[in-house]
Amino acid sequence: MTDRAVARWAGMRTVVAILAGVAVLVLGGVWLANATDRARSVDEAPRTTAAQKSRAAGQESQVEVDDADSREVPGVRDCGVGEPVPEPTIITLDCSTAGRVASGIQWDRYTAAGADGSGVVQVSSGAAGAAAGKSFPARLRLFGPKEVDGLVAFTALEVTYTGATPKGEHTEVFPIA
Repeated sequence: MTDRAVARWAGMRTVVAILAGVAVLVLGGVWLANATDRARSVDEAPRTTAAQKSRAAGQESQVEVDDADSREVPGVRDCGVGEPVPEPTIITLDCSTAGRVASGIQWDRYTAAGADGSGVVQVSSGAAGAAAGKSFPARLRLFGPKEVDGLVAFTALEVTYTGATPKGEHTEVFPIA
């Protein structure tokens, strides 16, 4: 009788192991699919401040911007990829999992020395150790402008939560170059 119980237990462990393996493969596929969507949205993002502002205002007209003016003010390279975008409205904070993203960013001040604004940090289920599926209002500060790949970009983002926090930290600094 005990041999039969051991055989059932071993069979059940095999089934659980197979199901766990399938779940890991499915979740990995979803993560990779989302990664390509994130990369595509970064590629499709407007490249200049004027273009972002005209899109936000719902204008579809072409705005002429002098290239020299757009390069004077540093931009943000999302996860260190692409051309720096001045005054971005979305910045990925956790590039390894894309589990945390600052979005809905409104800039109060945006200069060559730094930028200050506010937005919401959204935490997805992919963010380990954080309160998944929630949003946290925050103040944002860009700093550390530096030349990266021939273009000037901010290299760090300080996030100061104005209420509840995802990990218990009131202020976090993220490398963004």
